[in-house]
Formats: sequence, structure tokens, C-alpha cells
Amino acid sequence: METFLAHLQREASEAIARAFAGSLTPEEAKADLAPCAQDEFGHYQCNSALRLSKQLKQNPRAIAQKIIDALDPLFLKTFSKIEIAGPGFINFTLSPLSLSHQLQGMLKDSFLGVPRPRKQQKIIVEFSSPNIAKELHVGHLRSTIIGDCLARLFEFLGQEVVRLNHIGDWGTQFGMLITLMKEEAPAVLHGKEKTDLEKLLTWYRASKKRFDEDSSFKKRAQLEVVKLQSGDPEAMHAWKIICDASRKGFQEIYDLLDVRIVERGESFYNPFLKEVVDELGHKGLITVSDGAKCVFLEGFKNREGDPLPLMVQKSDGGYNYDTTDMAAIRYRIFVDRADRIIVVTDNGQSLHFQLVFAAAEKAGWLDPKKTQVDHVGFGLVLGTDGKKFKTRSGETEKLIDLLTEAVDQARQIMIERLPTVSKEEIERLATVIGIGAVKYADLSSHRTKDYTFSYERMLRFEGNTAVFLLYAYVRINGIKRKTQADMNYLLAHNHISLHHPTEISLGLHVRRFGEILESVARDLLPNRLADYLYELAEKFNAFFRDCRVEGTAEEGSRLLLCELTARVLKQGLEILGLKTVERM
Repeated sequence: METFLAHLQREASEAIARAFAGSLTPEEAKADLAPCAQDEFGHYQCNSALRLSKQLKQNPRAIAQKIIDALDPLFLKTFSKIEIAGPGFINFTLSPLSLSHQLQGMLKDSFLGVPRPRKQQKIIVEFSSPNIAKELHVGHLRSTIIGDCLARLFEFLGQEVVRLNHIGDWGTQFGMLITLMKEEAPAVLHGKEKTDLEKLLTWYRASKKRFDEDSSFKKRAQLEVVKLQSGDPEAMHAWKIICDASRKGFQEIYDLLDVRIVERGESFYNPFLKEVVDELGHKGLITVSDGAKCVFLEGFKNREGDPLPLMVQKSDGGYNYDTTDMAAIRYRIFVDRADRIIVVTDNGQSLHFQLVFAAAEKAGWLDPKKTQVDHVGFGLVLGTDGKKFKTRSGETEKLIDLLTEAVDQARQIMIERLPTVSKEEIERLATVIGIGAVKYADLSSHRTKDYTFSYERMLRFEGNTAVFLLYAYVRINGIKRKTQADMNYLLAHNHISLHHPTEISLGLHVRRFGEILESVARDLLPNRLADYLYELAEKFNAFFRDCRVEGTAEEGSRLLLCELTARVLKQGLEILGLKTVERM
């Protein structure tokens, strides 16, 4: 199936082309369409008449009428009403019969009316990206949740998705850490003792302190970096121990969040760094500034107004993040052959990625007509005091602690609401609801803005929360259980037939599922899907209030509408990364 908006746009565009044949190019004849803001004015609105009035030197209402007159007569039967409003808006109202048929088609479609891609794309989504020997903290929350949501979206849309974890697993910090471990924890390096992320973090802090205060230690650490970069077996062995222990710590959180991700860290690109710098030099893009090799691009300036460099090689001959990111985009274009590259990091890195993308284009690697690149920036997670979210002691909140607290609070709510339920079931519900609440609170916020983290708010049963949506899903399943509906029998012997205004309102919103997913895929704003699902739950609650299901002549039709609503709600929540429950 295609979205109805796409169908209407095609039909309206053809009508415009017929009505003004020879006067407009195909691009000029393309209809401007959008859903109406309020159902009482219509379901979809065409605004093309106003845009065309100056060009055609005609009254916009007269243009609107000509567009309507040129519509295919068969297509006109899709609507119960087509009106010209205001200065020339065309409002289309779907007939209940047509909408009912479209919803019946969604029921029979395993993709719920969401169009499959004409040509599959390979889409790389880079997200999470923690640093080795450091714990994931609240700052990694948004990247991980947003990136996973976008990956899930494109997977559902039928694209080939590569989920990449660009971890910080290379650089000066390893020289410091290996040096300290050689001196204070040799048993770990010799395999006689195990280590974990918590110990690594303690050693990292100690090594950083000594690096800053002890010139002798600093020199030994720098020599250790050289050994590591040259592939010294002893240094590589220590590096692998550190990375393995860190991965176990990361994986605990990814499992809790139900996030799949493939590690391809900075070290992966290490063999390509020299050739990247050499190629940039051969193309005349390198300028030596204070001994460092830099790429300067027109239009990029720092706060002082001076040219902003992309430094691809330091004055001491070493490489840095800029070099690695240039190697990464080059690899993803020429080796991965990605059609779209999406990088999910905080807003603070926006300028850096603009510079990387522009440099890649200048180097002739990136052709925007062939490869789309997007930096998906996001704001901060704030505490209730309006400042960066931290623990009571003032330290950055560990992500595992934040998630555990959400589950603990959800568990307490479930114990109070379901006193007779088994401990095992309470534990399962607490995890689904606690983790879902954290994810939804993040994804329902506009990603480019900061948002305030509040356990109390995110675990409410009312308002735009995960709990509210999950409860709507539970309520639908309760209706199906109460009527003892055999859904296979209903699908074979009944069809959706909409009559009541709240039925029509719910059905229309369900039909727009594909339109919303296409919007999120285009603009990479998950909050649009969250808003859609919240409105879906509200419209279902209005339907539940106004339209009795059990024991009515409309029972079969309304059960099918309930079933379709549940499927869309469940699928939408899955794209956001939320699991559903059968009772609350």
C-alpha cells in the first residue's frame, strides 16, 4: 500500500497538469498537500491554488475550482466532500466507506499500509559511541536511544541498516592506562587476575592524575602510545584486555535497553589514517599551520572570526579525531557503499561534522547526489534544577544507575497496583515499564532541545508518557479478551465499517501511520512518532468512551478497528524501542 497522502498528491498533481496544460512544468504542477489541522475542516488540504495564482494571473478560488473539475471522476468517489475554503484552499474529506476500505487493506498488510522502498538503500546509523575504560553515563543516553530508534525505523521501512558503535578505543589515554597497569596491576596483564570496567575507571582516573602531575610518568605513557601505534605485541595485549573488560560493561546496558549495535571503533580506521592525509595532500587541500597539517574550508570560522581548521595531523606527526572521522566517512562511502550516513551525537559536535562532510565533499569523496549525510544532534538531559543532570554528589550520573532506579520505581508502582501478581511477573513488568518510560521520555522530546529528566513525570499514568500508551494497549487487549474474539474468524467474516464520528477520527489517524513514518525518516525527529502514538491512544480512549463494542450490531467491525489500532500502537512502540505488556 501507499500512504493516502501520496495517492492524493499524485492525483491532484495530475489534475493540475491537466487543468493548466502547457502553462506549468511538472515540478510547478506538483500539488502542495498536507493533513488538515482539524478534522471538522476536512482531512487533507491542497494549497496549490494560492501558489499558482501569481504565476497564472488568475483568482486562486477560480484556480482551485479548475483543479477540482480536472480530478479523475472515479477518484472523486473517494470523498464525501470537497470544499474551497478561504482564499483558495481545497479541503478534502474522505468518505467513511472509502476510509473503511483503506483500513481493511491495512489489516491485510503485514506492514500496516506503510509503503515498501522502490529501491533498497544501505543506511549506516552511528550511535552511542562511548569511550573505552569509561562508563556509559547519562550523556550517552540520548545518542543510544535516538540512534536505536532510527535504526529500528529504517529496518521496518525495508532498508538495509548497519548499526555502528564508533567507540573511542585508541589514543593517548591507553598509554597512560597501560603504563599504570604495568606498574600497579601486572597480574591483570599476565592473565592471573580478572578486571572489570569499574576497576578500569579507577585506574584511568589515577593514571590521568599522574600524567598531569608526574613528568616521568607522562614520558613513559607517551612511549607506550608509540608502542601501541606501532603494533608492539605486549602493548596490543594490554589494549585488548582493557577493551574486552569495557565491552562487558557496555553490553550490560545495551542488553537492558534491548539495543543491538556492531562495534567499529577508532582503532578500525588506524591503518587508513596515513593514506587519508596523503590523499588530501595530493589533492592540494593541506595547509601546514604551526607544524600541523590542516584543511581550511571557506565559510568555516571560529568564535574570533579566524579560519577554522580541520586538523588531520598534529605537529608531532600524530593523528586525532579529525583524521579518524575523515577516514571513517571515506570508508563508509567507498567500502561500505552507503546511500545514507547518519551520525548521532550531541549538538556540540554539529560544527565538527559540518566541517568533516564539507571536507569530504571538497576531496571528491562525498557526492551529495549519491550519498546523503546527516548529523543528528541532540540537546542535554537536565535535572529538575534546570542544570546538567548529575548525582546528588555532583558527579555525572552513571547510565546503569539511572536505568536501575527507573526499574525500581516502576516495580514499586506495580506492587501497589497488582498485589496478587507473582514476583517474576512484577519483575518483568517493572523492567518493561521502567526502561520504556526512560526511552519514551527522551524520544517524545524534540531531540535538538534540552529536556528535564523526572522519574515521577515519566511514570505517570496520564499525559504523554510510555505508561499512558502501554495502558491503552492493555485496554484494547482487555476488550478482545472480554468478547472472547477469534480474530482469524473475524478477519475472514467481517470488515471495518465506520459510522460514528469518533470511529472515523480514530480510523483516519490509524490510516496516517505510514505518513508519520515517512516524515520521521525524512527529518529524523522521533518525537513526531511519539506525538502520533499519544494522539492515537487519546483517540482510542474517545472511541472507547463513545462506541460500545461488546454485544452490539457493530461488534465485529469495532473489534477489527481495535485490532488494527493495537497493531499500529505495538509497531509504533517497537520502532521507538519499547516493549508492550498485556496487563498493568
